[in-house]
Amino acid sequence: MPTTIRSLLASLSLAVLAGAVAAAPAPGRAQYKIVTASKTGTYIEIGRDLAKFVADPAGFDLEVLESKGSAENIQRMRFEPGVKLALVQSDVYQAFLDQAKAGNADAGNIIRPLRLIMPLYDEEINFVVRADSPLNSIHEIKGKKIGVGPLGSGTALTSRTAYQLMFDEPLPVENTQYLTNEEALSKLTVDKSIDVAIIVAGQPAKLFSEMKPEARKYIKLLKLDPAAPETERAKKTYFPATIRAGSYASWLTNDVPTLTVKAYLVTYDYGLQSTVYNLTRFTDSLCANFDKLQASGHPKWKQVRMELPPLGQGWRYFAPTEKALRSCIAGRPPVAQASDATPRRACAEQEVVLGICRR
Repeated sequence: MPTTIRSLLASLSLAVLAGAVAAAPAPGRAQYKIVTASKTGTYIEIGRDLAKFVADPAGFDLEVLESKGSAENIQRMRFEPGVKLALVQSDVYQAFLDQAKAGNADAGNIIRPLRLIMPLYDEEINFVVRADSPLNSIHEIKGKKIGVGPLGSGTALTSRTAYQLMFDEPLPVENTQYLTNEEALSKLTVDKSIDVAIIVAGQPAKLFSEMKPEARKYIKLLKLDPAAPETERAKKTYFPATIRAGSYASWLTNDVPTLTVKAYLVTYDYGLQSTVYNLTRFTDSLCANFDKLQASGHPKWKQVRMELPPLGQGWRYFAPTEKALRSCIAGRPPVAQASDATPRRACAEQEVVLGICRR
């Protein structure tokens, strides 16, 4: 884990700082940004929902930016001008806190001023293998060649952390390839240079929901075996969940048990009055339009609950938005958590079928 965080910090710092360009706000209307993840993931759709249903009614523009994922998002939230919000996986946030506690000054400088607005939903960890693979369960990936997401992504850290937990040893360097989701699926099915592609995405993820029925000829998902000791070790950080066949009805025929990681909406401990004012208005708008998000936004919003649970050591809510949200929560009737709705429904033949390459 320490090596992983150090490598993420080293790879991201120069790129983020060099690429950060201050954006001058338009007169009369603030111009903010939110960092999400890849264009085929769930984070970017959640960001678009926040821009449309929350930020716009709150009176400011929210530009939705692609990124490599959570680890990069933390860096950009901290250093890139104009970025006021970020979507971050809980294990990535905790990894930075752990490194700060262990004495890593860079990690501490990055993570300590960050604050949470609220928890969102669980993101499923998809362990993808070829359809003809002898592997059937997640705990069988030990020693296999694995695509773990781009360097600097939340998926990469999740992949390495889960492997370390399950097998009590780091993912071997020689078995690790840092790939985008599309690259990983291509290498898995076309040149077969990897055995497993790990993809973290809240269902229904566009990457999978747009696949054709023939996809089942090329890929399958590994299942979580509750009886395996590796599963018990993974559950120290991750939680059991189910990838529903209805989320990917075009190619998935059965529900698949897996692991999840929590997604959070993150900001900075701002003191500038105008920023505090806008983020408080954003929170009020989130409360006022929460039902609209659940009805018209990405299906994952149906898993989000309007609540602020207690946080672990080192985790802190942003005080102004916490006050606004607690006031909102007090005025709302308690609602049971709902399940996701049915989702919306492409180079080699495999890539066309999997939706990762369009002719």
